[in-house]
Amino acid sequence: MLFPDTAIPVRARNMALQATALALCCLLYGVMPAGAQVMDRDIGSAPSLLVSRPLPKHDSHKTWVPPFSQPEAVAPNPVSKWLRRRGINFLVDNTNEFAGAITPPTRGSTPGFSNYKQGASNAGQYAMQLDVDWDKLAGWHGFATHMITVGRYGTTANRMFGDWLNHASEDYGGGGNVVVHLVYAYGEETLLGGRLAIAAGRMSEISDFAASPLFCNFQNGSFCGRPKGITDTNYDAGYPAGTWGFRVRGRPARSVYVQTGLYPIENGIYQVYQHRTGFKFNGANIIGYAAPIETAWEPVFRHGTLPGHYKFGAQLFSTPQNDNYLDVAGAPYALTGRKQRQHGASWSTWVMFDQRLLHYHDKDSGLTALSGAIYNDPRTSLRKYLVYAALINRGYFRARPYDTMGFALTYTRIADGVTMTEQDMIDTGNRSSLPNHATGVQRDTVVMEANYAIHVMPGVIFTPLFEYYIHPNAQSNLRDAALLGFKSHIQLM
Repeated sequence: MLFPDTAIPVRARNMALQATALALCCLLYGVMPAGAQVMDRDIGSAPSLLVSRPLPKHDSHKTWVPPFSQPEAVAPNPVSKWLRRRGINFLVDNTNEFAGAITPPTRGSTPGFSNYKQGASNAGQYAMQLDVDWDKLAGWHGFATHMITVGRYGTTANRMFGDWLNHASEDYGGGGNVVVHLVYAYGEETLLGGRLAIAAGRMSEISDFAASPLFCNFQNGSFCGRPKGITDTNYDAGYPAGTWGFRVRGRPARSVYVQTGLYPIENGIYQVYQHRTGFKFNGANIIGYAAPIETAWEPVFRHGTLPGHYKFGAQLFSTPQNDNYLDVAGAPYALTGRKQRQHGASWSTWVMFDQRLLHYHDKDSGLTALSGAIYNDPRTSLRKYLVYAALINRGYFRARPYDTMGFALTYTRIADGVTMTEQDMIDTGNRSSLPNHATGVQRDTVVMEANYAIHVMPGVIFTPLFEYYIHPNAQSNLRDAALLGFKSHIQLM
C-alpha cells in the first residue's frame, strides 16, 4: 500500500519491524565468527550456471553438470545437504525493498499533478528455486533442470512523484499479484566438457542475455535486474516474466563465449490477463519472435584476482511496432490524427563491461567498475539509449570482509520521436493524451544510488541506501526526488 506524508509513524513502524526481525535472527543464531568462509555472493534466486563461468583449467570432453548455487543460509539445514548430495538443490529466500521520499513532489492543479504526494512504500519478493542434477539422480549425463517461482507484494514509491520509467524498488511488478508465479522452468544439456550448452523450456531471455549478477547489488529499477533500456518494449522476456525459448551457448576458447537463441514474443507478457500466474503455456498469444546474439571476452588478470567481462550483443524483434512520431503518410501523427506508421521489425544493441580494478584481502574482495550502453531502434523505442556506470567496493575494511559499498548512475535519453510527439500534443492543447503517463515533454533522466551492504550474519544482508532522481519520468517540469531506504535479503534455505 502507499503511505502518504502524514503517515510517518507507519513507515517508522515498518522499519522497526524489519530491524527487530534482523535482531532476532542475530540472537537466535549468533554473529558470524571472524574469518569464517561464507558464500554471500550467491544471494538471490537464479541458476548458478552463469555465462561468467569459464571452462575448467584442464581440457576435458567429459560430460558434466556445472555445480549449482549453494548460498549461505540463516540456519544450517541437514535436509538441504542430504538433497544436494543426491543432485537436488532447493532454495528459499526473501528480498524486501523499502524507499521513502525525503523531498516533496511537484504539485499543481494540472491533471496528474494533483495526485502526487510525498510518501514511502515497500515492495518485496519471496522466491523458491529448484535445480535438479539428473546426472546424479538418474544417470542422464550433463542434463539439469531449473525452476523458479516467486510471489511479490507491495508497491513502489517512484509513482508518487510522477516517475513511471524507473522503479525505486526493483522487486515490484510482473509477479501477477498471486501467491505463486512461475518465472521459468527449463532443461539444459551441457556437452563437450562445458564447451556447449543447450537449453529449452519456459525461459527469461534477459536472464541469459545482457545479464550480470552484479546489477542487483543495487535496488533501483534503472539498474537492478538489468539496465532498464534493454527491456524498453513489452516484447523482451525479463525476470519474472518467461516465454517458451531456446538458447545455445558455445565456448570456442576458455575465456570467450558466443550464444544465441530464439524466443517467441507473447502479447501482454507483463500484463495479468495473459501471464498472471505464469502457468499459461498455450501459444495463442504468440505474435512474433525475438532473436538475440551475444559474445563476450572474460579475462582474468593478475593470477586470478582481477576478473572482467566484456560483452557485445544485439537482438531483432520480428513483431510489427508503431512509429513513435510518424503516421501512415509520413506526417506527425499527433497533428494529423491518423494511425501511426508500423515497422515490420525493430532491434536493440548493447555493450557491457565490468572489471575488478583492485584486489584486497579475501579472494572475492576488491574494487569493481561497471559500464555499458544500450541503444534501441530510435523509430519505435521509448528509451533511445541508456548508459550506466557503477563502482562496487567489497571487503575494503579488513574487519568487515563481506560488506560492500556501491555507487551507480544511469542516464536515459528518450527517443526524439517521443519528445516531438509530446511537444506537438501540448502545442495543440492535447496534454491529457500524452503517452507514458507523462505530464510534460520527456527528454532525459538520471538515476543515482549509493548504498552500503552489511553482512549481518550468515544468510542475511541488510543494505541502507540513498536514491536520487533528476528529471523524474524524463520530464524537466517535475522536481528532482531524493529517497532513503533499505534492501534486505534473507536466505532461509
